[in-house]
Amino acid sequence: MFEAGHNEHLVGKAVEPFRKDITLATKLYLNTQEVENNGLEKVIREHLKKSMKNLKTDYIDLYYLHRINRDIPIEDVALVMGKLIQEKQIRGWGLSQVTKETIQKAHELTPVTAVQNLYSLLERDCEDDVFPYCLDNQIGVVAFSPIASGLLSGKVTSETKFEGDDVRKFLPQLTQENIVKNQPIIDILHQFAKEKEATPAQISLAWMLHKYPNVVPIPGSKNKDRIIENLQASSITLSNEEFKKLEKALAQHQVFGHRGHNESENSDFSKKWKINKRY
Repeated sequence: MFEAGHNEHLVGKAVEPFRKDITLATKLYLNTQEVENNGLEKVIREHLKKSMKNLKTDYIDLYYLHRINRDIPIEDVALVMGKLIQEKQIRGWGLSQVTKETIQKAHELTPVTAVQNLYSLLERDCEDDVFPYCLDNQIGVVAFSPIASGLLSGKVTSETKFEGDDVRKFLPQLTQENIVKNQPIIDILHQFAKEKEATPAQISLAWMLHKYPNVVPIPGSKNKDRIIENLQASSITLSNEEFKKLEKALAQHQVFGHRGHNESENSDFSKKWKINKRY
């Protein structure tokens, strides 16, 4: 999806030998002007065609709308996705950074397969209504940034500089001031990590897997060692007592810097992100 399909080209080449054995997901970005000029269904179909070509496949298992566009009714998008499912071009569709109300509107027209929202120890809004709704309606939940863009790993400090196209420079929790204010939470993770012979990042993921076994966290990393470290979190189990102890310790501290899960293509953060990523 990113950089004119560059990542899709890489993934397509890598998974081609075993494409039928995996679940392949990609995303769609809807530009207001493009839709106004060409029509919604045509735009979605053209983007899907390009993605399938990049990924060397004739179908997509899970096709996400990257962010809702407030100029384009989500109901209209849902109906087009329904057609693509009927045609077997996609097997399911998803939404990202959305509220329960948006999910419900879409789900009533074309059942939503998965929701990919921001969720971590520091961003827990989804627990209020998004997760319960998804659980009640058999909608999968994918948690992105489960380690808070590196902050919960303990490796990001107030001295860390985010340069170039690193979008973390726009994140409210990663301002120099808020990194310092959130340090007590990182200290708690270090304490639990020491007790479990794990890393703070692994404890963050183990916490999530214990709290919501149906939630699939997708931590991102450019570093091979970090990827392996994150994968090993699945072997770390918190007992009910350990989980309660961690929850109690976390509840004593305020979180500074809130981003939330209600973002659209029209939001300030999305605009900065697109400019920064040349999207």
